[in-house]
Amino acid sequence: MTHPFLIYGANGYTGALIARTAVTQGLQPILAGRNEAQVATLARQLRLPYRIAPLDDASALDAALSGVTVALHCAGPFVYTAAPMVEACLRNGVHYLDVTGEIAVFEALAQRNEEAQRAGVMLLPGVGFDVAPSDCLAVHLHRRLPTAVRLLLGVCALGKVSRGTATTMLEALLRGEGGMVRRDGKLTPVPIAWKTRPIDFGKGPRLAVTVPWGDVATAYYSTGVPNIEVYMCFPKAMVRALQAGRCFGWLLRAPGVAKGLRRRIRSAAPGPTDEERLRGVSLLWGRAEDDLGHVVEARMRTPEAYTLTALASLRLVQKVLAGDVKPGFQTPAGAYGADWILAIEGVERIDLS
Repeated sequence: MTHPFLIYGANGYTGALIARTAVTQGLQPILAGRNEAQVATLARQLRLPYRIAPLDDASALDAALSGVTVALHCAGPFVYTAAPMVEACLRNGVHYLDVTGEIAVFEALAQRNEEAQRAGVMLLPGVGFDVAPSDCLAVHLHRRLPTAVRLLLGVCALGKVSRGTATTMLEALLRGEGGMVRRDGKLTPVPIAWKTRPIDFGKGPRLAVTVPWGDVATAYYSTGVPNIEVYMCFPKAMVRALQAGRCFGWLLRAPGVAKGLRRRIRSAAPGPTDEERLRGVSLLWGRAEDDLGHVVEARMRTPEAYTLTALASLRLVQKVLAGDVKPGFQTPAGAYGADWILAIEGVERIDLS
């Protein structure tokens, strides 16, 4: 029996949310992961099949992907987990999608473009909140101003983060990663919270700072615009803390401090409750400029970030299952255009100039 798609990391907060959303849409994915007790429990609750496969067991991954058309990878931090799943997908001719927002992962998958094309496999990372809506916004702006040489994007995700997201952020800090922008087509390291600017997401200006959001990588592949900065809104106290981290970030890497932070994350709630997600909203802003002084701006409003991740990732899974596939490395808007995101309930886009 052939099963259309597999959700790996289904026992995590995001994976489980996607699995539950899939069932409400009448879909029947296979659930997968390495923790059999947790995966099996969720599978029983949702009446879905499941398979167990540690990422360091190539044979088990091959078995898990047997008869599968699409693997939706939801187990982070993806800088550690993406490579073995991508290898397995390439071996087995399975299209790979994930919900990462990590620049290093986007860049690593871009380097495998020709290999994936030869295998007839699409590598489509970033199908969640980072970077699906902002990628669509970037392509929309570039479509309106094809001569653009600078792209600024802003994100204001109003809500809690999951344990998985918090772990990914912490691990990046522990690896000593700072900020990142794109200059003249090249990824360029910058200090954390390198620049600040007020951004009006629709309810008045909010203070935003540069962040190493995934679009610093993906928007270049989607649009070809060589200069890209991404901003995120934070309270002023958080901005000061981020800027202080330039000098005192070494404290985080002290063994006792890192251990305590990991323990605190593990003891926190898995992520926002269903009620919190329903109340939540996410806001995006973008501006494209060319060297002649032409400027276009737009805003986008979406459901809460994790809700959007579930809806967007499943919409793209269904496109792939329907045969709408471009082998090789792709971005969400590079593969499917700027407007597919608008079909998701609660997503709105407004042109400002």
